[in-house]
Amino acid sequence: MDQVTTQGQTGGGRGAGPGAALALATLLAALGTSIANVALPALVQDLAAPFAQVQGVVTAYLATLTLAVVLAGRLGDRLGMKRVLAAGLSLFALGALGAALAPGLAALIAARAVQGLGAAAMMVLGLALMRQTARPGAVGRAMGLLGTVSALGTALGPVLGGALLPVAGWRGLFWLQLPLALVALGMALVLLPPDRPAPVGQAPARQSSGLFAALDRAVLPNLAVPLLVAAVMMATLTVGPFYLTGALHLSAPQAGLVMAVGPVGSILSGIPAGRLVDRLGPAPVLTLGLVLLVLGATALALLPGLAGVAGYVLALMLLTPGYQLCQAANTTSALADLPEGRRGTVSGLLALARNLGLIAGAAGLGAVFAFAAGDPAQAAAEALTRGLRLTFLTGAGLALIALVLTRARRRPGPDAPPLLARTRASR
Repeated sequence: MDQVTTQGQTGGGRGAGPGAALALATLLAALGTSIANVALPALVQDLAAPFAQVQGVVTAYLATLTLAVVLAGRLGDRLGMKRVLAAGLSLFALGALGAALAPGLAALIAARAVQGLGAAAMMVLGLALMRQTARPGAVGRAMGLLGTVSALGTALGPVLGGALLPVAGWRGLFWLQLPLALVALGMALVLLPPDRPAPVGQAPARQSSGLFAALDRAVLPNLAVPLLVAAVMMATLTVGPFYLTGALHLSAPQAGLVMAVGPVGSILSGIPAGRLVDRLGPAPVLTLGLVLLVLGATALALLPGLAGVAGYVLALMLLTPGYQLCQAANTTSALADLPEGRRGTVSGLLALARNLGLIAGAAGLGAVFAFAAGDPAQAAAEALTRGLRLTFLTGAGLALIALVLTRARRRPGPDAPPLLARTRASR
């Protein structure tokens, strides 16, 4: 058993308390990505700014979060994960306060950028510390819990924002985040085990925690998986509204309900996916998840043209559990056998790969859709169906590539990573 796992058992990290603190931090980071979107029309009117400028309230958060995730993981490895997580929660709270009090758009965007920096530490070190403090045999469930609360935070953002906006205005969205961040900070300080100083004589080993050391051939397939599968999932949010309203002729509220099947499926399947990882091991669950993604993306390409809304919903019911199975299994596998000085860095790289996948799904697969359908806002139903088909057949191909990469990793040479050796020995 490695030193980090031992610390999770003996350092006060065992039990529900640390998991609750890390789940709240992760939920807040996800909430921050979606809660401000619903306020954009109100910001345009209240701040008398064009929509293109007001979008900076959303993009500043996402951009700084994406750019800072690897740095947050590296700092966690070097300075202590609990310490850097607490700093991230403090920055998130400070950014929420600055946004609530912002006198104008520039100050609001700057405050959101500060929030994004804090959210990077919350997301990355929440993941690394959840692995560190999880009980033996429950790592998959811990990863599944984070998947669930992340989906819950993203889904709650528009709901809470829409409820608060008429009552408290757009500033109320940020006042809400401030006490929640302070509660999460207090829980982290009290419930998480203290950072352990590096043992004397380990200075040379710390050099192996660098970014390039983390990018070895055992980890690279684990980085490819979130990039590829996140692109497929993001395409459902980018392409879905155009197809549902333009080809299936749903109203905007009806399209929203259909699209909600994805987030709800993520919320419901996260923890069961983690339990399955604990029971079967990460390798077979990752294979199952990728197979479901291939089938779900193929179904999304073909079934809506045959069965309409029912076919679209059925495809999402295959796709979303497959995504959560992939997330829980891949994260468990990536962090399983890493030495103490690399878990933060690799957690950051996993988060970066996922965020780049979201960008690739929005831009790359969105471009595929536009190539096949023409202007989505003006395209006829037949063209939109053609665009949907090409987009998700491409998505199925991306999931298939991820499956091939992970299957190739399971046939290593004699220098196989320890996780694979143990998996084979257990069969």
